[in-house]
Order: sequence, then C-alpha cells, then structure tokens
Amino acid sequence: MSLVGRAPHEGCGAGLLAEATDLVLRYGNHTALARSTFTIPLDGVTAVIGPNGSGKSTLLHALAGLVPVAEGRLRVLGGDPRAARDEISYVLQSTVVPHSTPITVRETVGMGRYPRVGLFRRFGRADRAQVAEAMRRMGIENLAGRHLHELSGGQRQRVYVAQGLAQDHWVMLLDEPLTGLDLVSARTIDGLIHGDGRDGRTVVLTTHDLNEARAADHVILVSGRVVASGSPETVCNRQNLEVAFGLGSLHGWGGFLDDPAHDPHHTLP
Repeated sequence: MSLVGRAPHEGCGAGLLAEATDLVLRYGNHTALARSTFTIPLDGVTAVIGPNGSGKSTLLHALAGLVPVAEGRLRVLGGDPRAARDEISYVLQSTVVPHSTPITVRETVGMGRYPRVGLFRRFGRADRAQVAEAMRRMGIENLAGRHLHELSGGQRQRVYVAQGLAQDHWVMLLDEPLTGLDLVSARTIDGLIHGDGRDGRTVVLTTHDLNEARAADHVILVSGRVVASGSPETVCNRQNLEVAFGLGSLHGWGGFLDDPAHDPHHTLP
C-alpha cells in the first residue's frame, strides 16, 4: 500500500508529530488532563499508558483535533490539530452499530476513502485497490459481504483498523486497539503496529498494559496529567508507575508488573 500526501517529516519541527506546552484539556468543568508539557516523535510507535479515566483517550481526541485546547498550546504536524485531520487516521476503541444498519464490511472499509474521493463520487481502480489491500492486511477478505452486526468484537475491530489503513494517512491513532480481543485479532493488529505492515506510519496507541508500553519506541505515562514522557526504559520504572497507578495498585496487580519474560521474581528498576 503506497502512502500519498505530505512526506512524513515535512513541515514538522525536529521530526515531531506533536508538541504540547502547559497543555490543559477539559470536558465542561471537568479537567481531563492537567497542565502537561511533552512531545511525540513523528516516527515509530508511541504508547500512551495509564489507568482507566486517566486522560489517555482525551489526549488522543485532542491530537485528532476533536477536543479543543483549554489552556496552553498543542501543535500537531506543525500547526493547529484541526488542520491536521486530513493527515491522521483515528480508530476508536469500539463503535456500536445498530442491527438495522445494512452496512457490509467492504462498505465500512471503503468509507476510509471518502475524505479523498468525496462522499458521492465513484471509486477508481486505485481506491478499490487500497480497500482490498487494507482488508487483506487485517485478514477480513472472507468477511467482505457480511454485515457488521454479524461479526465478533475482534472482527469488527479489524474492520475499523482496515478502514484506518484505507485512509492512507501517515499517522494512525488507535484507542485501546488490543483490549478484549480474540487471539487472532490481537495478533493481526499487533502485527500492524509493530511489524513491517506499518509502512513507515507513525502509530500512537493508548493502553493500560505495561508490556505493550515496553514494546513501543516512545511512552507517555498519564494519570490526570503527563507523569513522564520518553523511552520505555526511562518512563516505565517503579517510581513513575507508583505515581500514576498508586502504590496499592502496584502491590495488588502482579500481572501488570510482569516483565516481558513473565519472571515472577523480576524487580522493577
């Protein structure tokens, strides 16, 4: 699948996807993310990790230009996040599709082409090829004619990721892409995130899984604010995790603290 549009580092200071300075995000009177300063590189995989309700999804919404900046500054691809929407694919954690909606898998993936071809224009050969390739990468070709409400949760998630791929953008935002999935779906999506199928895209994903964060190139630890940002080795240490998750949570959440080899005697740095 070829990527079209701007070159991945064009117009972005120091190769950054995003740069936040004293950023505050709110929903009404609720502060979802307190004053935070951080950067996200325009390269590789960035994991945004933190407990439920910590502001991870809100941060992703802001990067996608869907949540306004309450205070401070947020630049995405060198400018206002709303101006970068045409360069970013955003895949939500889950989308509820009414049973009465007669939309097939192929049609859903094809919707990813609408920003480029328009809602009422017919697809050309290149558009159909992009849709077919995205479906192939997510292993859903055999589901092409089925309706979304007939699919399992994991199959639907693969459909939505394929829709994001069909958009052919340099940046993909994935909200909890591996949570609650069957093994096949989890492996397929994880292969896209960490394998050759990423095709040079920048991927930003939210997660509460420490092992997923350790597998990323860059990590942002969130707990109502950005606690730490940097390499996995720098961010995922005991001190930072205790701040983000609470000391009691660490003592009682052994699975979360397992290292990649699942050594029960491993000690956090």
